[in-house]
Amino acid sequence: MSHLVTLRGSGLSFAAAHFATFGGDCEPLHGHNYRLTVEIAGGLTDDSWVIDFREAKTLVRSICRELDHKFLLQENSRFLRVSLVADEYEITFGSRRYVMPKGDVAALPIDNSTAERLAEWLAARIAAALSAAGAANLSSVRVGVEEAPGQAGWSTLESNPAAAGPD
Repeated sequence: MSHLVTLRGSGLSFAAAHFATFGGDCEPLHGHNYRLTVEIAGGLTDDSWVIDFREAKTLVRSICRELDHKFLLQENSRFLRVSLVADEYEITFGSRRYVMPKGDVAALPIDNSTAERLAEWLAARIAAALSAAGAANLSSVRVGVEEAPGQAGWSTLESNPAAAGPD
């Protein structure tokens, strides 16, 4: 039997700038106040819970802080040319050129900074951090990244289906 916990609100958010690419074009630079919803599924531990809410929220908040007030750089873009020179990122798209201090950039190993790709990256980061913290009972981590009210991208990472076994 599998159980599910949901985390949202209370600091599970970050403000960041980005531009996504679509069909060979690039949006103008803009920002969002992103809000996360995290769903963690798995079997119950000996303490009869999937995960300690407080510990899980602390972990997700720390990941959000890494992204807060940063430019979200899609390092694996097919359309952007990205180079790191000294302590600055240079990003070009056609005739557009951006130069940003390295400290203001969250360089992510994604191909586009869409809500869906951010959700996918966050689900993997959260799952890895939970696993490193000893959570061996989890079967999936699902993350929703809301860019604006009523507008979110979701991704589910199936981690260990056997972990949802009988409790």
